[in-house]
Amino acid sequence: MKSLKVFSLILAFLIVGAYPVLAQQALKIAYVDVGRLFDEYEKTKSYDKVLEADSKKFEEERNKKIDQIKELQGKLAMLKEAEKTKSEKDMEKMKNEIIEFDRTKRTDLTKARDEKVREILLEIEKVVAEYAKAQGITFVLNDRTLIYGQADLNITAPILKTLNENYSKLQQPKK
Repeated sequence: MKSLKVFSLILAFLIVGAYPVLAQQALKIAYVDVGRLFDEYEKTKSYDKVLEADSKKFEEERNKKIDQIKELQGKLAMLKEAEKTKSEKDMEKMKNEIIEFDRTKRTDLTKARDEKVREILLEIEKVVAEYAKAQGITFVLNDRTLIYGQADLNITAPILKTLNENYSKLQQPKK
């Protein structure tokens, strides 16, 4: 029991003695708007254009297949019974192919988008970490988790500038 009191007393002195040292090591905190970084990052905008073009191409292919089915349906009434049965089977097969095509393409587009989003978010995280280390920032928080943050602690603008400058350098043709 006596040794516990002595240990507690020594621990208390160590904590009190270390307090001035801990107080001198002030924490530096900042925050970023990750949503804004993502939305205004030029790489995101570029990839959105690529994804939109891929989606448009998919829709055009899908619409061509649907038009073929509609054309076949229009001719169905004029066919003889034997030809009608064969055409109905062909039409059913085409419908199933469209459903599978649609499912596969949508899955591929979603997967490609998710991979790119992950890549962009990892880039943002890397640039934020590098900036924080260079500026001596102890913690960087996401503004979505904040209730309040002073405007001068928001480092979104310099991070966005760095991201876009780095991306711009990568896009320039090599000499």
